[in-house]
Amino acid sequence: MMLKPIIAAAIATLGLTGASAAQEAETLRVGMSGGYFPFTFVQQDELQGFEVDVMNAVGEQTGLDIEFETMSFSGLVGALDAGRIDTIANQITITPEREAAFVFTQPYVIDGAQVVTKEGNEEIEGVEDLRGKSVAVNLGSNFEQLLRDLPYADEIDIRTYESNIEQDTALGRVDAFVMDRVSSAQVIQESPLPLELAGQPFSEIRNALPFADTEEGRALRDRVDEALTALKEDGTLAEISQKWFDADITAPATE
Repeated sequence: MMLKPIIAAAIATLGLTGASAAQEAETLRVGMSGGYFPFTFVQQDELQGFEVDVMNAVGEQTGLDIEFETMSFSGLVGALDAGRIDTIANQITITPEREAAFVFTQPYVIDGAQVVTKEGNEEIEGVEDLRGKSVAVNLGSNFEQLLRDLPYADEIDIRTYESNIEQDTALGRVDAFVMDRVSSAQVIQESPLPLELAGQPFSEIRNALPFADTEEGRALRDRVDEALTALKEDGTLAEISQKWFDADITAPATE
């Protein structure tokens, strides 16, 4: 069931001569799952998380009203393709397939794909040990494709889930799950489930905001991209990242 849309922070002064009231009242419809802690989740009936804070900051920077719409992760791309939302803020990884369908902002999160197992699992110490194992991924996520791109993918039992990949791994229903390293570490830290990271990330992933490849979509993308640049330069993105992760995940480690 879709949560009641939450309208976040509002219209900042644009300072543009002759800007019309219609321009100042524009809305950016942002899709997210509301079920991907700590990026987007619901607590005490409030939608919150890293993605929510980033998009609210984008709204303040651009003068756009941010309207959040939540739905299952697997339905987000279809909603964007159908024009029901303007973009997705849910750790969407840039891939060649997605770039062929949408236009992206610059990356605002640099992360890596991470294998996670039940605590004490000595058989899996990294991605190379997934041969002959069952591995859960979220339906519609890029992690399924990353696994299928491995040279030994046909030896892995890849299972797609709408939710509960952490619980099924902890219960031994699957041998491991793959998620981004940042979220994996947070789940382990915050959850009572007996889970642990298995080895190092096996693929760098760059997450960005996708928009429709239309004149209107490209114009929105450019506007949001300018905001992301400003938020990086003034330290706002790093500040939001520190709030949620105690680290800056918005830039490569070498920067």
